[in-house]
Amino acid sequence: MRFQFILTEIGQGLRRNLSMTVSVVLVTFVSLTFVGASLLLQAQIDKLKDDWYDKVEVSVFLCPNGSSEPTCAAGEATPEQIAELEGVFESELGDEIQTVYFESKDDAFAAFSERYPDGYLGTQLTVDDMQASFRLKLTNPENYEVVNDVVTGRPGVEVVEDQRRIFDSLFLALNRASLLSAGLAAVMLLAAVLLITTTIRLSALSRRRETGIMRLVGASNLFIQLPFLLEGAIAAVVGALLAVGGLWVGVKYLVTDWLSQSVTWVAYVDESDVLTIAPVLVGVAFLLAAISSVVTLNRHTRV
Repeated sequence: MRFQFILTEIGQGLRRNLSMTVSVVLVTFVSLTFVGASLLLQAQIDKLKDDWYDKVEVSVFLCPNGSSEPTCAAGEATPEQIAELEGVFESELGDEIQTVYFESKDDAFAAFSERYPDGYLGTQLTVDDMQASFRLKLTNPENYEVVNDVVTGRPGVEVVEDQRRIFDSLFLALNRASLLSAGLAAVMLLAAVLLITTTIRLSALSRRRETGIMRLVGASNLFIQLPFLLEGAIAAVVGALLAVGGLWVGVKYLVTDWLSQSVTWVAYVDESDVLTIAPVLVGVAFLLAAISSVVTLNRHTRV
């Protein structure tokens, strides 16, 4: 009987404030879409880091003729200096380096000729213009500084470059986009809280006579407030489910079916990632509705 009464009260409340309820659903939908987009963008950044950081290498460029670096004062790197570096890689950095590949000037010229068969910017280069180098695959790409500290400054070494830095600017831009999305989401969530609060307040005021009678006959605070709380929670959760559905459709058709087919060398988020964050979005919606309801009802369901 009590359960049926609560359901009846919820239905009446939703009908009486239909326009406000729809507004709560839409605002919650938009705000949680931003939240979900921020979470998915962060997941995409993590996927890119896991995929690309495992592929990047550390390049140790050896001294060419004419370099102004102090370590290259004696001219081009000698075979003895190259052999000494190979020994350093095996002994001092054996635990940090997974594989070592030496690219001679001839190898570099062959790769250059294949990539630029007509020359670079109209300039034809020769083998003597190339620069020998070591390409190091690290066991842990995060330990670049360890390798850099050991190798930099040794005779025959002009410069040590970490290819991760090529991607750092990209990841920085993506992280800033994620923060921007999170900021917009926070503003929209605040709007959702205010709208839920207003909706529950109007609903409570419109049924003030009924709640007063319920108090006179001994109804508990929970029994009186539960219909209002559930009204806000239902509207918020419906908005969250719409956000999950919108994100799922977006990822399915824009990422999985289109982008991943066009650019196949990148690891993308997929529908499973949307389902992973779905409980978070629904939980946030319910929590916002619950907090807004409790604060509002404690002030507007008393006689």
